[in-house]
Amino acid sequence: MTATVIDLLADVARRAAHHHRPPGAPCDGCGRDAVVLAAEDDGIVVRHGSAVAKAHDAATDHDGHRARLAVARHPRLAGILLAPLAAPVPDAPGRPVTAWPYGRPVDPGDPDAAPWEEAATLLARLHSIEPDSLPGPIPPMRGPAKAARAVARMRALAGSRPAASAVERAWARLPAWARDEAPSPGAAALCHGDLHLGQLVRHPDPAGPWLLIDVDDLGLGDPAWDLARPAAWYAAGLLPPEIWDRFLGAYRAANGRALGDPSAAPGDPWPQLDVPARALTIQTAALSLAKAAAQHREPDEVEQAVLDTCARIAGLPPELESPPPS
Repeated sequence: MTATVIDLLADVARRAAHHHRPPGAPCDGCGRDAVVLAAEDDGIVVRHGSAVAKAHDAATDHDGHRARLAVARHPRLAGILLAPLAAPVPDAPGRPVTAWPYGRPVDPGDPDAAPWEEAATLLARLHSIEPDSLPGPIPPMRGPAKAARAVARMRALAGSRPAASAVERAWARLPAWARDEAPSPGAAALCHGDLHLGQLVRHPDPAGPWLLIDVDDLGLGDPAWDLARPAAWYAAGLLPPEIWDRFLGAYRAANGRALGDPSAAPGDPWPQLDVPARALTIQTAALSLAKAAAQHREPDEVEQAVLDTCARIAGLPPELESPPPS
């Protein structure tokens, strides 16, 4: 991250906020310094008042990026995805830039109020949209690609750590499509690709309905991938069973298609969730090792729990891979 990029994003956010507010309305961010909301390799986000500007991953495919933005703007996604602002946006050096309305995020200090049911319902609605009704071509969902990148990062930064061998064994046992080496099997649905609670905001009313944000990984793929992170946390003992049941129940109640025919009686979800949940566990374990190595430390308690789950996956016979906790 450079000061040049931050300054450019701050300017984009200021202009977007000015463009977005009604004529004559006061600028709720004027006179305030821009706030850096995120500064990662895969995205830098700066807020100014009612707007944010994002510099996307330098490795972004520009054609796919434009296609994802077109989907986000489509009326069929209203009430599901936060739409970008229609403001002129220059690219940052080596990175495409977009502008978005600011939405109030999930409060990390109030876990009991986390919108698990709302997230599940939004996913079910997203998965129900027929891709042929949207502008195309829609690129593949990038979830498997992110898992592959996480393993590559682990190899570069922490490949010699003992825990890396278990991650590698678990990774080698995934089918080719989950390692981003083959097309996803079955009929493809419109997927978010990177669902977690940080991908939900309320806009424009801070007490209004939740919306999904971040279209960087949006695309066609196996909708079970969007349920995989909560499933992986549940399998690792990091998500309480009652929350997992609420999330799963809300998804089914909204006729989500990731777990089979929504009109049929609910069955065991793990045949559909097993591979994506294992892939997300491996991705998280690989990133945990890479982050710990980069910071010259051992994994913390949560990271170790994911690594332990990954080691269990690596040691299971194929017919018992990634079972849910009893």
